[in-house]
Amino acid sequence: MVYSHDTYGLGNLRRMLTICRYLLEEIPKLSILLICSSPVVHSFRMPKGLDYIKLPCIARNEFGELAVKYLEIEKEEMLKLRSELIKITTINFKPDVILVDKKPYGLQEELKDTLKEIKNSDYSPKVVLLLRDILDSPEKTIAEWKTKRYYEGIEIFYEQVWVVGMQEIFDITKEYKFPAAISGKVKHCGYIRRRAEGKNSYEIRKELSLNPDQQFVLVTPGGGADGYDLIDKYISGLGHLPKQRKIRSLIICGPEMPQEKQQALHRKAKQYSRLKIIEFTDELTSYMNAADTIVAMGGYNTVCEIFSFEKPAVIVPRTQPVKEQLIRAESLEKVGLLKAIHPDLLNPKNLMAAVVDKLNNAAKNQPNFFNLDLDALPRIVDFIYKLFYGETSADYSYVAYNYPDAQPLVTAQK
Repeated sequence: MVYSHDTYGLGNLRRMLTICRYLLEEIPKLSILLICSSPVVHSFRMPKGLDYIKLPCIARNEFGELAVKYLEIEKEEMLKLRSELIKITTINFKPDVILVDKKPYGLQEELKDTLKEIKNSDYSPKVVLLLRDILDSPEKTIAEWKTKRYYEGIEIFYEQVWVVGMQEIFDITKEYKFPAAISGKVKHCGYIRRRAEGKNSYEIRKELSLNPDQQFVLVTPGGGADGYDLIDKYISGLGHLPKQRKIRSLIICGPEMPQEKQQALHRKAKQYSRLKIIEFTDELTSYMNAADTIVAMGGYNTVCEIFSFEKPAVIVPRTQPVKEQLIRAESLEKVGLLKAIHPDLLNPKNLMAAVVDKLNNAAKNQPNFFNLDLDALPRIVDFIYKLFYGETSADYSYVAYNYPDAQPLVTAQK
């Protein structure tokens, strides 16, 4: 069972779906039940073996404040309802592994009753916390984790902590002052390698009517809830391009951008014939793979996709309500992997200048991506096998053959 809290943007959901798909490919006869509240979860393709339970939506605004998104009920009633749904689902589904995204007790501690229930029962699944590479500034994260007693929660309820990042870039145990009791549970997995899903680069370029001598810039602010300013300045920046510059741009606003803002961007974009705007695609990785340069915010998934396809990128990170994207963008710029522009310093001219610089140097000045560890997905598979057998997936055939009567995660096959 996978728990993905998702109150702002699509990052958590996309990351957990990527992990789920890979596990289903690599582990035979596996079933995964995803618990989430994203209003667009139905827009994603679900492979065989994966299903989901949709919780009622709790939304978080750009200031980090929580509120009920759709239903006319009080927030406390909503959180109680969500908590009960999670607990009854866990009791009845009886997962072997529970993979919890980011918050040890879930959103507003909605997982706490479930964790206590399984801790005090005969049924004992292995509970694992999955953290992205960076959560927030150390000061804010440490204060929050102490106040909410997350360190104690991990010690009591969690078997392991898997970090989908590199310790060399950001050492969570050191930066967030993990006590010795839980530091030993932490395993760095590396970043998540993404694959282009759906169309290949040739098909994408044909779809966008790109001539061989034209360059393709993809602009994506992720879910798009706070992506208006980036896109607005990019469109304005097109006016600073020399007329002979042959660039085609695709802007993907994101499904969470308010409709009135999308409409305003469409009106502004009409003056540029080589610019196309769409709201959403479930083939984002295909467009990224075909792009010559990417303009984006600094979310975890976006950065992993840029790494995976080895693309030049200009990143304008979100700075509120958490500093996660800013810390990530600045850390990666220091090692030469991308260009970062602080949103307070962003304007159409400097944004387009950064894009043109990346396009001009794309062929001769590729960033050095080769020292990056992008093996998080196979490593997670190995960690799951080790939880049950003390063996990696490579050794599983030996275990399955020699110990067919063991109680396995999946049905043992010779």
